[in-house]
Amino acid sequence: MDTLRYILAFNAESPLLFTQFYFWAFFALVFALFALIIEGVPDRLGNKKLHLRNIYLLFVSWFFYYKTSGLFLLILAFITISDWLIARRIQKSDVSIQRKLWLTLSVVIDLSLLFYFKYAYFFTNVINSWFGADFRVFDIFAYVGNGFATAGRFSVDTIVLPVGISFYIFQVISYTCDVFRKKIEPVKNILDFGFYVSFFPQLVAGPIVRAEEFIPQLYKPYRLSRRAFGIAVFWIINGLAKKIIMSDYLAVNLIDRVFDNPLLFSGFENLFALFAYSLQVYADFSGYTDIAIGVAMLMGFYLPMNFNSPYKSKNPQEFWRRWHMSLGRWLKSYLYIPLGGNRTILGFKAKKLWAANFNSFITQVLGGLWHGASWNFVLWGAINGAGMIVEKIWRETSWPLRIIAITALTIGLFAADHIWALPVWRLFAVWALIIWVGTFIRYVYWLFNGVDTKFTNKISNAWAIAQTFTFITFTRLFFRSSSNLDPATANEVAWRTATNMVNQIGGAWSNAIIPDFLWAYKYVVAMFIAGMVIHWLPTNWKRRYRLWFTAMPIWVIVIAVCIAIVIIYQFVTADMQPFIYFQF
Repeated sequence: MDTLRYILAFNAESPLLFTQFYFWAFFALVFALFALIIEGVPDRLGNKKLHLRNIYLLFVSWFFYYKTSGLFLLILAFITISDWLIARRIQKSDVSIQRKLWLTLSVVIDLSLLFYFKYAYFFTNVINSWFGADFRVFDIFAYVGNGFATAGRFSVDTIVLPVGISFYIFQVISYTCDVFRKKIEPVKNILDFGFYVSFFPQLVAGPIVRAEEFIPQLYKPYRLSRRAFGIAVFWIINGLAKKIIMSDYLAVNLIDRVFDNPLLFSGFENLFALFAYSLQVYADFSGYTDIAIGVAMLMGFYLPMNFNSPYKSKNPQEFWRRWHMSLGRWLKSYLYIPLGGNRTILGFKAKKLWAANFNSFITQVLGGLWHGASWNFVLWGAINGAGMIVEKIWRETSWPLRIIAITALTIGLFAADHIWALPVWRLFAVWALIIWVGTFIRYVYWLFNGVDTKFTNKISNAWAIAQTFTFITFTRLFFRSSSNLDPATANEVAWRTATNMVNQIGGAWSNAIIPDFLWAYKYVVAMFIAGMVIHWLPTNWKRRYRLWFTAMPIWVIVIAVCIAIVIIYQFVTADMQPFIYFQF
């Protein structure tokens, strides 16, 4: 009985994770019954067979979400019913104003739930700070729940964030917007729609699947080719390796230690941990996506690509086209373009450059806020937005003006460091000096009519990639500092952590510490170097070894998978590390 209760009941201390053996036992059973439906139900039933498959996967997905989030399944069910009904009303309405009102109602309901659960602490703290008030959060859902259960069972003094709410809220918004724009027809069967909203591989951490991409797949017969099977297995193993071998190892053995108490570590150790975190968060999130894509593909569904070697980017704008691509496409379609794109600012006509920069900046700020309810996330989004604007202006500036501007900036930052002697000024001054050196070399080359060759282009690209990676890594300071924190204290703790790390990195360094660190953390350093080398491998190389894997005989793939699993799970830590993006 205890075993059955463990299997079926929700346990907040042990959510269902892709990295657990329990999940793979769960998926093996799910896939076995799925195969029974696919093979056992006669094909002549046609749509009825597909409908049965969709209903089965819907209830499997609901069970998965219940095991992950408990009674928050009711919020998911409510959103499903609400948007399904409203989308049908949008379709049946012939009057434009009625369609807009129904769309507005849908978006208001969806965003109200998101804001309540995710931003209640943030806005309560803002109001209390600005107006000297003493408001406190109150969980109305817990209060209502206590009316139906034993009194005091649910705490009304804290608001718990439902896992994955940011992802499925954006997903249903895309659905109602696409129905409003007449890009898709509303789903007739609510169970089919519920399956689209809650498909378990991508439910809690994406990718964000737009309705026009996924809903047509609901009505296509199951098909899994020999090649698709091999690719699916490859993505699952690849994702597990990224998460367990790379992400968790870096986190447990260095990154978490440094971020928990930056003042115990030197400036170099803080800097290395920051760069390692850039690799960790990529391996963690893209690892989850790889597993989700592979699991979905085994069941005949195809999820969109979410990462495309983002640390190969030569500028911030390219980075955001390669990183969390499903969110980027969503923000472009449902935020950037409605804001005016590159044509208007808040509804007013403007020059293309000004409109594009303003709306891009606002989109990045709101994208930062989407990630978390903290000023650090807002600042993270704002820095990324500003970086994109500065890079665009820099690209369109002549070389003489570039060298004048970077020279003036470098002198100014060193002067500020001399006057105020703050670590942050020293940090910026050193970074500006590095950029100045690269710019000066390129300027001299241009001055003497240097002709670009394949070699010089490669050097230029490598320099741009290094600078972009450094910039993105610096912004990660504010991202990581705000992660995994109690919402009630997130702003204060995050700002203190970020400040301490900047002070350590920008402070005086002891060169004697560096060799000791490299030796003491030699395996961490080796893991970081190996991870970056693999990441920077040419795309065609990666494609070749994927195809090589899929072309192997089945029995060889089985042996390779068994060996990979044994190796991967040698790296499992005592406590399973949750995926970073679960908190969003």
